[in-house]
Amino acid sequence: MASFDVVSEVDKQEVRNAIDQAQREIANRFDFKNTDSSIEHNDLTITMRTVSEDRLAALRLVLEEKLVKRGVSLKGLEHGKVEEATQNTVRQVTTIKVGISSDKAREINRMIKEKGPKGVSSQTQGESVRVNGKKRDDLQAVMALLKAADLEIPLPPPSGAPRRHESR
Repeated sequence: MASFDVVSEVDKQEVRNAIDQAQREIANRFDFKNTDSSIEHNDLTITMRTVSEDRLAALRLVLEEKLVKRGVSLKGLEHGKVEEATQNTVRQVTTIKVGISSDKAREINRMIKEKGPKGVSSQTQGESVRVNGKKRDDLQAVMALLKAADLEIPLPPPSGAPRRHESR
């Protein structure tokens, strides 16, 4: 029986590269001169600091442009509220969401059951959803269904054909 896993993950190396590119760009841009703007990265949290909210919006835009160019979905970003920081600066913490919550997993399972082809089943396994089917064409139809639906989570592009899981 062929199957595939629906996962919500992000390539951490691509995030790191995008942040490095954004830091280089803000270091060279004239509108960021003498603003003490910075982007700090710690695993799945990004902290942006600058002098004003309009500079923060520009900083966020630069970061998002670099993330998109590196193939990182913006659906996984959760921006916190803008906070006042020391020395008349503002700060915003952005969290990168990974994994599928149990509510989203239930929504995905329900969608596959209602709209998916007959003979396709799905089940939640931790932070992913395993989709099983006898025909690869049915599984590819489910992939297309999930891509077309706005699930508000980053789904990586399908990597080739569905794979087979052997029963032991």
